Amino acid sequence: MVRSPKKAEENEPREVSRARLELAAFGSTRAVTNGQLTKSEVWWSLHFEWLKSRGYLLRPRYAPGWVPSWIGTKRNMFLCEDGRSSKLATTLLDATRISDGAYVVLKIIKVSDHPHEVEIGRMFSAAPLSTDPANHCVSIYDVIPVDEDQDKVIIVMPLLARYISPPLCTIGEAVECFRQLFEGLQFMHRNRVAHRDCMTMNIMMDPSKLYVDPFHPVHPLMKRDFSGYARFKTRTQCPVKYYFIDFGLSRWYDPSISNPLEVPIWGGDKEVPEFQNNNEPRDPFPTDVFYIGNAIRKDFVEPNHGLQFMGPIIADMVQEDPSKRPTIDEVVTRFEIIRKSLGPWKLRSRLADKQENMLENAILTVSHWTRQLRYVAKHLPAVPLPPS
Repeated sequence: MVRSPKKAEENEPREVSRARLELAAFGSTRAVTNGQLTKSEVWWSLHFEWLKSRGYLLRPRYAPGWVPSWIGTKRNMFLCEDGRSSKLATTLLDATRISDGAYVVLKIIKVSDHPHEVEIGRMFSAAPLSTDPANHCVSIYDVIPVDEDQDKVIIVMPLLARYISPPLCTIGEAVECFRQLFEGLQFMHRNRVAHRDCMTMNIMMDPSKLYVDPFHPVHPLMKRDFSGYARFKTRTQCPVKYYFIDFGLSRWYDPSISNPLEVPIWGGDKEVPEFQNNNEPRDPFPTDVFYIGNAIRKDFVEPNHGLQFMGPIIADMVQEDPSKRPTIDEVVTRFEIIRKSLGPWKLRSRLADKQENMLENAILTVSHWTRQLRYVAKHLPAVPLPPS
């Protein structure tokens, strides 16, 4: 005799019943409409209580029994805090650390795919390396095994923001950004770690002092509660520290191996010359130099006026032949000479977008120098150094 669906549901194990009910509440894992959770978001919602028991609270969108806040109202779903899905939820989601209210990011790592990520992250997060001012590697606060999948762990990190948003305002702010990136890569190489994917999306900043209002982790332009636009200060007012994230492709090499060779593996930047139609093993350290040089070229030098002084060093960093690129030690030495050659008014000059028209440029320049004169009166330095 075939059991009715109702009888089958009554005889379900408690865990299966709970999962079925939550899936019903959160919507289909296949068809996603009207703000329902995506398939990857459903995974997080099903682990809401478990993560809470481990000390991490997800936003209301992922809570058991979540009812969209716009239901029964005339509010626009896209203007509600819980109305937007997280595009990165396959591996990443924000949370609040219950013990102190700190905003964090949870990242799922498949250990078989990235066997060195936790090890390298922990190495940089532990003393004595964690206290080195030159360390610009994101900290790992916690590592949580996923009970039902021994191949997965969740690492907990601080909530960071894209390193170029909000935009930088002055040449001096850009110079300090470059200094920290070079310093951070030099630190990694000095400790025999090649990042192997230090492109734009894997460079972040600590926004905690920069923002007046906590920003929404999915839509940083908005306040965390979506009550309006998030206010922020300039980096001259509130200097920031920059960080490298994502050590999934990173490798540590024994100091006895001066020139390690690795089969090319594609990171996020597809312009690496040595990887074009070539599977020849390569030294990953010069490739890191290309990644940083290309990020600065694409994000700063090409779209903005006033950074011509970076042209020669960036051109050398992105040379097609890896053997002709400077080492990161040489980059740091050359950049220090460049930095010292820049006067205070050059450093306070506006980082102007090349796409601005004449009227925009004139209006923004007047506003910029009015603000800079206030900074001079307050003795704010032209190159904003964050606290060490």
